[in-house]
Amino acid sequence: MVLFKKVADHAGLGTSSRKRSIPAGLWTKCPECEAVIFSKTLKENLSVCTKCDYHFVIGAWDHIDHLADRGTFRELFKNLITTDPLKFKGVKTYLEKYKQDAKRTGLKEACVVGECLLEGRKVALGATDSRFIMGSMGSVVGEKITRLTEDATKKRMPLIIISGSGGGARMYEGALSLMQMAKTSAALQRLHKARLPYISILTDPTMGGVMASFAALGDVILAEPKALIGFAGPRVIEQTIRQKLPKDFQTSEFLVEHGMVDRVVSRPKMKSVIHLFLNYFSSE
Repeated sequence: MVLFKKVADHAGLGTSSRKRSIPAGLWTKCPECEAVIFSKTLKENLSVCTKCDYHFVIGAWDHIDHLADRGTFRELFKNLITTDPLKFKGVKTYLEKYKQDAKRTGLKEACVVGECLLEGRKVALGATDSRFIMGSMGSVVGEKITRLTEDATKKRMPLIIISGSGGGARMYEGALSLMQMAKTSAALQRLHKARLPYISILTDPTMGGVMASFAALGDVILAEPKALIGFAGPRVIEQTIRQKLPKDFQTSEFLVEHGMVDRVVSRPKMKSVIHLFLNYFSSE
């Protein structure tokens, strides 16, 4: 007589072929606190960890969508296209790298610029994107930043630029990329003479020629928490001066303490803080 009968596994348990898998991308692990966060919740919090406030790197359009009033952003100079003046060759040619990053990010270059409303106030807004050739500044990036600044000067609008560049000046273009540092700085000087405000926002990372030019020239310089900000990287500096650097060297918090950044602002609060400064400038 059979005392026990095997029950069919209708629940799908116990057989590998019927196990329910978790869809890819449903959860995201924070690299700082290692908390596992529901990806939808993370996106709703502007890609800031809900546990430890770690700021994930986001793209230019994500920054623009956060700051610009819904449906008001109008992109400018979007048809400027990068060429290969030096016919650069390496493991990959310049154009191969350019096409690869363009396909991966959906961008035509490492920055997006335009006009929009921010809390009802018309502003010129630009953002660089570290996912596109490390957000480095070549001729097109420099030209777009310069034209945006000139547009703000002509139309008497406040200028806001969000910098996210781990590449600085773009080595693929040699001296032509270095020239963009002077060109963008000169345009900002004309904006300053016109007594128009420029708010510079530094995100992780903002390095090299970008930090040595337009990113550091804001009337107000804001930074996201724990962003890496500087010219050369910490390891390069340590190897050069043969000294151990402070643990938080070249972070937003370190630069606030030493007077190079005015304020560290969490991404969800950035729009309201910018609005506050714009109101202050308009009341002068």
